Amino acid sequence: MDKNPEQSLVIEGRVASLDFFRGITMFLLIGESTGLYELLRNPSLHGTILGFVGLQLDHHPWNGLHFWDLVQPFFMFIVGVAMPFSIGKRWARGDTWRQTFRHVLKRSGLLLFFGWALYCIGPGHITFELWNVLAQLSFTYLVAFLMMRKSPRVQIGFTFLLLIITEVLYRTWPVAGFNQPFVPDHNFGSWVDLAIMPHLSAGHWVAFNAVPTTAHTMWGVLAGQVLQSNRGAWNKIKVLVIPGIIGVIVGFSLNPVDPIIKRICTASFVIVSGGFCLLALALSYWLIDVKGWKTWAIFFNIVGMNPIFIYLFTNTYGAEWFHKIAQPFTMAAFAWGGQLTAEIMTSLVVWLMLWYLCYWLYKRRIFIKI
Repeated sequence: MDKNPEQSLVIEGRVASLDFFRGITMFLLIGESTGLYELLRNPSLHGTILGFVGLQLDHHPWNGLHFWDLVQPFFMFIVGVAMPFSIGKRWARGDTWRQTFRHVLKRSGLLLFFGWALYCIGPGHITFELWNVLAQLSFTYLVAFLMMRKSPRVQIGFTFLLLIITEVLYRTWPVAGFNQPFVPDHNFGSWVDLAIMPHLSAGHWVAFNAVPTTAHTMWGVLAGQVLQSNRGAWNKIKVLVIPGIIGVIVGFSLNPVDPIIKRICTASFVIVSGGFCLLALALSYWLIDVKGWKTWAIFFNIVGMNPIFIYLFTNTYGAEWFHKIAQPFTMAAFAWGGQLTAEIMTSLVVWLMLWYLCYWLYKRRIFIKI
């Protein structure tokens, strides 16, 4: 194992710990598309370890925090971490700020388009809905780019300003029926949704989440700048861990006065999840770049090298196709274990098939980017 963390940071021009963090996040995301997490929430598994795992792999219904509530912030944060490296390469080769801005604006537009288009595929007709992660990322990515040349103090201050503005709007919005900040479908975010979209989200999500969750992408940029710096390995870990711990403590401490609600991205949720983002990146950096545990991490890295492709594939019936291919064989092979066991094994096989698709692309050096 390579024990030199500074030399091991980049593998074939890529950031090793970032690839691992992104890979494991995407691996978990594609796992949801297999239907496995829903199967683990089967009533017959309540009170078991599998039942507990299934509960954590589902969003909290409202005020509270499950592990699955962290995955979307991880995704937004990871994009920010990558920005100093990807955009830095453009500036290093001589691209002007204006040229880079055009690239970022184009990518932001494509993210918005794909985020919107995904909602049109299901019903089979044009609709206008902007709740998914790609639509939100189109906004946070653009704002993070516009702010990334500012000093860390200015960037941090700006993120907290966004959180304060969001809290003020939710708590003081004067429109009757939408002036209950922490009540599903009766808050400022719901009012915005009805102003720009035909209906509210069935899961009480709001498109305005893109504003407070901009903090996740911007904090990712700052974390990426730390990894990119000439600091020693343990100094980098300290710079990530200390604010990470503070974020988790402060976020949970705010819960009595500012409920932790992922579905409307309250300030307490953004802060506590941001803290976990920093801690997860620090752990990834320690495992991959300090300890040098790269060989086993390749399994996840492969998924992280085509994140947009695999996200779109699994959200456009790709996982469903694989499920139809695998189901006749897995249901027959595992019928001896009962219906639930056979269905769980089917989902695991589909998960492996999705991973192999990423592996097939990786072996052929096909990396689909926008």
